[in-house]
Amino acid sequence: MNNWNNKIVLITGAANGIGKAIAASYAKRGANVYIVDVDRKNGDKLTEKLERGGYKATFIPGDVSREKDVLQALEKVKGETNKLHVIINNAGISTFPPLEELEFSQWERILHTNLSSAYMFSKYGSKLMEEGGAIVNISSTRAIMSEPNSEAYAASKGGIVALTHALAASLAPKKIRVNAISPGWIETGNYDELRHVDHEQHLSGRVGKPEDIVRACFFLSDPENDFITGENLVVDGGMTRKMIYHH
Repeated sequence: MNNWNNKIVLITGAANGIGKAIAASYAKRGANVYIVDVDRKNGDKLTEKLERGGYKATFIPGDVSREKDVLQALEKVKGETNKLHVIINNAGISTFPPLEELEFSQWERILHTNLSSAYMFSKYGSKLMEEGGAIVNISSTRAIMSEPNSEAYAASKGGIVALTHALAASLAPKKIRVNAISPGWIETGNYDELRHVDHEQHLSGRVGKPEDIVRACFFLSDPENDFITGENLVVDGGMTRKMIYHH
């Protein structure tokens, strides 16, 4: 489905990184995009750039870890369009404090930003959705494998995978599909600075790009793919399937 004309798409954490690429891509395909992010400067910058290009984009500043901000954001969408076709829950903090230094307040902040936000936007946002609506939650390959000092992040991403199939079951009667994407290594900085050894870690022979996740979002949010729900699509160039032996 290349025609996203006038479809209402809300993306959280879309002022930077993967979320920014997702928002720009939906806008360029004709969607009316709502960008929710705590980063006002880059959020404004992105929406202005898209509007200059003749695309439809609205920035809503807000902290997705707070219920009040989530409700305010959805209230704005409701007031302007009264409907929502796609929600991409992408907002996330990726900080990795050592376990002994991980304060409970920090744990809470990461859990609420990454996981509670997906629950809240799905719960309240689905009320604006008609049949055929789609929710895509951005998880991580860290939901299923870890490095040291990633407790809060891993817990939040593992929670997203479980939340996804729970929501898929609850929203099925409304014909709203809920799926997750687990990106592996997606380089949002300078791709050219990556080393040969970085690319070689992948069966695909390369590190991922934001566009790889964008295409997965289009696939999972396409109304034609209405037989796919409750799924977690791992997009990682085969990295988590590659056996590593040190001889």
